[in-house]
Order: sequence, then structure tokens, then C-alpha cells
Amino acid sequence: LSGFGDDYWARHDQSGEFPTDFVEALANGGWLGITMPEALGGSGLGVFEAALMMTEVARCGGMMAASSVHMNIFGPKSLIRFGTPEQTARWLPDIIAGKSRMCFAVTEPDTGLDTTRLKTRAVRKSDRYIVNGRKIWTSTAQVADKIMLIARTSERDEANPTAGLSLFFADMDRSAIDVRQIGKMGRKAIDSNELFIDNFEIPAADLVGEEGKGFDYLLHSLNPER
Repeated sequence: LSGFGDDYWARHDQSGEFPTDFVEALANGGWLGITMPEALGGSGLGVFEAALMMTEVARCGGMMAASSVHMNIFGPKSLIRFGTPEQTARWLPDIIAGKSRMCFAVTEPDTGLDTTRLKTRAVRKSDRYIVNGRKIWTSTAQVADKIMLIARTSERDEANPTAGLSLFFADMDRSAIDVRQIGKMGRKAIDSNELFIDNFEIPAADLVGEEGKGFDYLLHSLNPER
């Protein structure tokens, strides 16, 4: 990380340009796969080792450096745990190699921090789901080619409010997702966004695990990421 000093990060904070060459350097060193299965090209280590690595990343470029890669390191934990062998073989090698960059669409504008009250809906139609709704504070959506998204697939049950949410990992279809950047003070190179999702079609093959159990799956990404 010696080639990415304060001047580098100051330039990116001023321009707002995503630090692509920094992320590529980490990918070339194999660091993006630190918690990924060895069989798919990762190192097979745990969250503790990843946290030590991220401490060094943050020492290099602060939260801007950490935010450029932390979602691709910790976010896929749900995919590793609950994805099928076909799905993990299809998704994870490109994340490890830095060829694929994901964003994480959970928070919504008018539901606060209560994830069980999310309103974005995914309706099954034959071999795909049709998604409509809004998300907010979705980091790196300007540069992502993949989206991990949680949406409601059945009505909220007051007796079991975490049920009925499903998790998807799909291609970022910008013809159906309007990505609008949110201005903020600092960390400019790591974009924050609001997403307007209009008839976004997701193949059923991109559903993670079982329909309606996405909240439980999501925790396996949110907890280490936090």
C-alpha cells in the first residue's frame, strides 16, 4: 500500500473519482478473497484476519480506503453460507479477482432502521422476480455491476416480522434502476446513492437460499461488515 499516500487520497476526495487502481492493487495481491473459500481462489480465513487487514487499509487511506473494499470483502458472507455451489462458482471468483464490484441495497427512505418494515417488493413471475421500490444510502452503486438486494416477497406478519424477506444477488440493470448520487461532506470518492427501482427483473436463479428467509441470511453479511 506504499504507493497510495495522502496525496493520492486527497486527489480522490477532491475529484470524487473511485479509487479503482487501489482496489485493483488489493485484488492483484489476493486480498479481496481473504474470507472466501480456497476452492474458489480465496484464502479461507475469517473475519478476525479480515479485520486486521482492514486496519492496515484504513491506516493507508482512512475510511475512504476502507469503504472502497469492505463491502466486497464482508458482504459476500451471505453468499458463501447460503448460495448453492453453482451460485458461488458463478459469483465469487470475479469478486475475488476484482472483476466484479457489488453494492448492498438494504436501507429504505421511509422505514428507518427497522429492516422488517422494508417496502420494496419482489413478485415471482414464472422464472423471475419483478422488483419495485426504493433504497437509500447504497454505497458504490455508481460503479457496481452487481447488486445484493433484500426485498419483501410476502406480506409482513406481526407475529413473525422477519419472515417474508428474500435476498437476491443480481446483475445491476441500470435500465430498471435509476441511481442518483447523494452529496455529502467527505469520503467523496465512495459514492452514496438513492435507488429508484422500476420493474427490475431478477432471474429466480439469483435468489439466495429460500424465499422468505433473507433477513436471517442478511445478518451473516451485516454483522461482519459492521
